[in-house]
Amino acid sequence: MNTSPVSDTTIKQCLDFIVQDSTLLADLRSDHAGETGAVWIYKGILSGSGDPEVREFASKHLEAESRHLALMEALLTQSQRSSLLPLWRLAGFLTGYVPSLMGSRAVFLVIEAVETFVEDHYLKQIAYLQNDALRSQSSSQLVTLLKQCLEEEKHHKFDAQARLSYSATSLEVWLQRVIYRGSGLAVSMARHF
Repeated sequence: MNTSPVSDTTIKQCLDFIVQDSTLLADLRSDHAGETGAVWIYKGILSGSGDPEVREFASKHLEAESRHLALMEALLTQSQRSSLLPLWRLAGFLTGYVPSLMGSRAVFLVIEAVETFVEDHYLKQIAYLQNDALRSQSSSQLVTLLKQCLEEEKHHKFDAQARLSYSATSLEVWLQRVIYRGSGLAVSMARHF
């Protein structure tokens, strides 16, 4: 899977559309923060794990998350981005690094939880844009870009799930809920700061 290159014209049209909608701007600010965190999750995994399978998994998905981050950076000016980026980098790094010390299963469980949240998050944004009364070409182009990111995020989730050899234990389910809720808290904060 590969996010398609985005033309400067598409970016310009999306930028013009974004500044007209404070809800959308807050959503994209949280997306930028999330993609920043995702890049740092994979950097954390690579810093902590010596497992060849985990390293291959993290390297592959780091490339996709880096493309998503570049897209979000193109869509938002510096002043429109979260002011808490150092926190998102640290939180992302620790979210990847700590499980990598526990082994491959912990890494795949955490990624599955994070990507489940991201999938839900993108689906809500896409629904918002598709229900928007301003439906314009810019809105349609932004939906297309978000859907491309969504498909790659789902691929990351399914890849992590496929590497888990058995169902999650009660403790692992609890851990995934904590990760999911923590992701939700981060989005709420990033929307405002």
